[in-house]
Amino acid sequence: MTDQGETGEAITILLVEDDAPTCWRLQDALVKAGYEVRTAGTLGEARSTLAAGAPRVLLTDLRLPDGHGIELIRETRRRFPDTEIMVISALGDEESVISAITVGATGYLLKDAFPTDIATTVRDLVAGHSPISASIARFIVRRTQSSSEPPPGPALNTARLTPREIDILWGIAKGFSYAEIASHLGLSRQTVPGHIKNIYRKLEVHTRSEAVFEAVQQGLIKL
Repeated sequence: MTDQGETGEAITILLVEDDAPTCWRLQDALVKAGYEVRTAGTLGEARSTLAAGAPRVLLTDLRLPDGHGIELIRETRRRFPDTEIMVISALGDEESVISAITVGATGYLLKDAFPTDIATTVRDLVAGHSPISASIARFIVRRTQSSSEPPPGPALNTARLTPREIDILWGIAKGFSYAEIASHLGLSRQTVPGHIKNIYRKLEVHTRSEAVFEAVQQGLIKL
């Protein structure tokens, strides 16, 4: 059975991984789950594949033979803003994690902590969640906690977000899907993406991770 998105179309995945055994293992699991999978072993191959059209999901390593996955994430986010992007890498250092999230990755898995069901992880990503390895999540929490506290008094809200938009931002920060946010707030599922576009425009950001970071910096939400 083919795994399908909300439009009923098959979910297409571009898997960028230069280690052949790892690539085969992931591709096999995803194809068996019904996804349409294209693979690339280098940055150049990935760019050529993207020239043929946008995948629904990009799964990419960071260390590639001819470049860095950060470049690919940045280019993909700019050209295809609706593509979900998840890193699958052995690199778990601060610079790699923050760089990937800043340029547009919405998930980050370490190769030594693969989920038992990569297909389910991809499904969660498409549903609006942000799958992150436990050690990476702890690192992000520690980084947030060690950052300077927002000033006392009312939140800055320089972007002039409405109370509803702030509620939706909180849901995004907690990793809820659009459907879950709509259910919690008593909204129609179809109206949530419109609110999120307004949030992005007001905060001058392009991804969920950037929106959450900016909201925390302004003191609009607390993680």
